[in-house]
This record gives sequence, structure tokens and C-alpha cells, in this order.
Amino acid sequence: MVGMLRSVGVIDMLKALFWRINFFLKNRKSAKINRQLGNGVISVIVESKNGVLAVDPRDLEVGYKLRTHGSYGFDEITRINQFITSKSNVLVVGAHIGSLVIPIAKNCNKVVAIEANPNNFDLLKTNLHLNKSENVTIHNIAASSQQETIKFQMNVVNSGGSKRLPKNNEYMYRYDHPEVIEIQAHALDDYLDENNFDLVLIDIEGSEYFAMQGMEKILSNCTTLIIEFLPHHLKNVADVSVEQFLSLVPNHFTKLTIPSKNETHPIDVGGVMLKQMYANKEGDDGIIFSK
Repeated sequence: MVGMLRSVGVIDMLKALFWRINFFLKNRKSAKINRQLGNGVISVIVESKNGVLAVDPRDLEVGYKLRTHGSYGFDEITRINQFITSKSNVLVVGAHIGSLVIPIAKNCNKVVAIEANPNNFDLLKTNLHLNKSENVTIHNIAASSQQETIKFQMNVVNSGGSKRLPKNNEYMYRYDHPEVIEIQAHALDDYLDENNFDLVLIDIEGSEYFAMQGMEKILSNCTTLIIEFLPHHLKNVADVSVEQFLSLVPNHFTKLTIPSKNETHPIDVGGVMLKQMYANKEGDDGIIFSK
């Protein structure tokens, strides 16, 4: 037992060391950018494949890819476009700065987008204006099981990693010393005026379980559900099992596609696959439940 405890302690120390080094390297790069641009610069405009986007120069994940590669997430955008038409209504929970929302909106009837981080929301609003995305409605709230005030941490180095305060706040979530604020959260079934969406996309860094609890009507009406699946988020942010997560997926879905494995399974087999992925600490940016 003592040996096991020592082993766990060493693993925790190594994890913390990894994220400290990671933060040091990314923070050094971010600080260099700030020195070059000046501390008063809150965004830079990038002409990308996703659209003309204002991005935070300190962001070294989505923002970095848009600035340096000129695109972000087009494999995911291509998958989403397979499930929508010009008549489709889409709900995006976790819109970030709009790098997925804006290209998706060009191929559907309308998009309703939810973004909790107020800094990301401001950039999202700017980007919709820059791209004249008039069929997108946005809301600066968090999606949850009920109307409530929650604590929320706003990451800088990876603003897309901002999330509700995790139940087990591992160093990997707070390595860039995020500011913790209070924000309003709502059950989307009650908050939104409509419950009919053809496709629902949920990517909110571990809060997916809480959001689904407040979306029973919306999920029962949609034909496609795309949702991030990361074991460490289930464990640390929501503190729920795969079984609990799957219990909120409506019964009308018959297939599960796991893009990272390039596999599609009947829903029961897909559930087994997700449990195996959880055990192996394998995640996917967007598993797809469909009819």
C-alpha cells in the first residue's frame, strides 16, 4: 500500500511538472507576442479559411492555429456539414469565438450559439459582425441543469479551455492562472424560446453532462447530437461515469460515430466502446449520435 501511495504521489508530481513546463513555454511565447504588439492590443484580425476573425493574440491554441495556419477545425466542420442542409436549424453550445459557427452558418438556415466566457463572447460578437453572419443568434450564458450562478474560470493561453470550476481542479486546468468569475447559467429548455433544432453541438469542457440535464426537450427533438467526450473532463469537471453521461442521451438515437477511430456502431456497441475509451483515457473532440 505504501508503495502504491508513493507511486501515485510521483505520478501527480510528474503531471504538475509537465503542466508547469508547458505553461512556461507557452507563457514565454505569449509574452513575446505581447511585447511585439503592446499590452493594449486585445485582438488581432486574421483572414482565415474560417472567415475574417478577431482573435486574442495571447491564445496559443485555437487563436494560434488561426494566426499561423489560416484555418481551424475543418475536419469537424466537414463532418457537421454532412448532417445539415440549407433548411437546418443548429444549436451550438460552446461557440468560443465563432471559428466553427461562422462557416456552419453559411450552410444552414440559422444557428443559435451559447458562449459562457465573456471575453470569448465579445470576440464572437465582433466576428459575426465582420462576417455579416446575420442568421446567428448568440447568448452570453452557461448551459446547466437549472437557473443558477456558477463559478467559472477564464483561461488565457487556451481560452477555449475555459470552464465551470471543476470539482477536481487539476493543475492542467489552471496552469495559466485563470481568473475565476461568477456567471449566470440556465437550463436551455427553459431559457431558449425554441426547442426544435436539427443538430446540436456541445463542446463546453466537461460541463456537457450538466447542459444535457437541462436540455431534455431540445435533445429529444434533434436528429443529430455531436458532443465532446474526454474522460478527464467526465472524471474531474463533472465527476460522473460514462453510464451517467449516456443516460442523458435520448433513446431515439440508434448509431454512434467515433471520428477519432473512424468507426460507426449501433448505440449499444458504441456505449461499450466509450467505456473502453474511458478506461484507456482516450477522448474524442466530437462523438456523433444519430438516427
